[in-house]
Amino acid sequence: MSIEELIKQRQQEFLNNQQQVSSQQTGAANKKEQVFQRVRYRISENRDLFLSNGLDNLSHIRNSVWKMIEDELETNRAEWILTSYERAEILEQLIHTMFGYGVLEPLIHDKSITEIMVNGANKIYLEKDGIIELARDRRGKPLEFKSRDELYQIIEKIVAPINRKIDESDPIVDARLPNGSRVNIVLSPVSLDGPAITIRKFPEKPYTMSELVATDMCSTEAAILLERLVKSRYNILISGGTGSGKTTFLNALSMFIPHDSRIVTIEDAAELKLSQADNIIRLETRPPNIEGKGAIPIRELVRTSLRMRPDRIIVGEVRAGEALDMLQAMNTGHEGSLSTLHANTAMDAIHRLETMVLMAGLELPIPAIRQQIASAIEIIVHLGKTNGGKRRVIEISEVIGIHNERVSIESLFKWNEVHNQLEATGIELSNKRKLA
Repeated sequence: MSIEELIKQRQQEFLNNQQQVSSQQTGAANKKEQVFQRVRYRISENRDLFLSNGLDNLSHIRNSVWKMIEDELETNRAEWILTSYERAEILEQLIHTMFGYGVLEPLIHDKSITEIMVNGANKIYLEKDGIIELARDRRGKPLEFKSRDELYQIIEKIVAPINRKIDESDPIVDARLPNGSRVNIVLSPVSLDGPAITIRKFPEKPYTMSELVATDMCSTEAAILLERLVKSRYNILISGGTGSGKTTFLNALSMFIPHDSRIVTIEDAAELKLSQADNIIRLETRPPNIEGKGAIPIRELVRTSLRMRPDRIIVGEVRAGEALDMLQAMNTGHEGSLSTLHANTAMDAIHRLETMVLMAGLELPIPAIRQQIASAIEIIVHLGKTNGGKRRVIEISEVIGIHNERVSIESLFKWNEVHNQLEATGIELSNKRKLA
């Protein structure tokens, strides 16, 4: 046999082996799918039995589902032979699909993941340590839903407990998972490439300021000043882009509020966890019902909070006309209030406040609006992401009043790009009348 013939023979043998392996893998996948569908049907038929035993009893559920898998394999043992690993994969898939959120379930329980982004049935991304990457299973394969129908089933599971409707006529909904994670869902025709789900996760135990200092989000010197400012009832606004850590930082700042203070929190979706507070009222907006009625916006909650005898008012985020009500609350004796808003810089936060006050529809003159802002907001803490996706305090500024008909600010701390750290500018706090 010539060398050329020998090479061809070896190549053909290799191709035959590859085809055989591929065929075996396909056969195993088909068997797993058949077992999965049969057991899934049995669970659906006996769902009342599972519910009667309580979905909180996960060990009982797992044992029951495992027995169903074994029963199906025993009944069809001439056709279905699966390894223990393959059976365990079917079990996990069934538990996640029938009693959880499908392929998203392990991502939701992974504490290292801060954001989950579903772009249709075939693309799932996640954020870890500020870095966005494609979600993969244990074998390194990209995670995806089996079909668009399965994705819709997960969406139904998310919105059903909050009695919300989502379909083509009302394709956008905000929700919250039982663990407190915030969910935004967008369907077609608004989302052109299929249903989009964005899940923002929050730590079960909020970070303290000392922990944020340890992660280099804030410097020790700046943290000490902020603690004094919060305890001294300065009105503080936290600004930054999406995912810059505004809510995390707001939680940490709120831990400096004295325990004997009466606090009212106002949010679109309850995210704040003020575990140290005893006298606290938590308010959350309500979206309109199916008939489009019954909505309770942030602005109404801010007004209501003023009649609840608050020492401090914490508004999770201002987005529109409620900015005016918040400023008026700060200017009428409710000092030491905290809030957040989206902005690119500390100065942009002032400009956005001006715009949002105009959205209140009262047609106030710009000079009056700027005077309200300068009187109410005393400190702006601006957050951002540096290279590598790390969340940092970029700037801490003091609002010092009106100059040349504009609100003026002075930077007390600023991020140094050269030294890669937050540094004091050398400018001292000018308003020290309340400083303890």
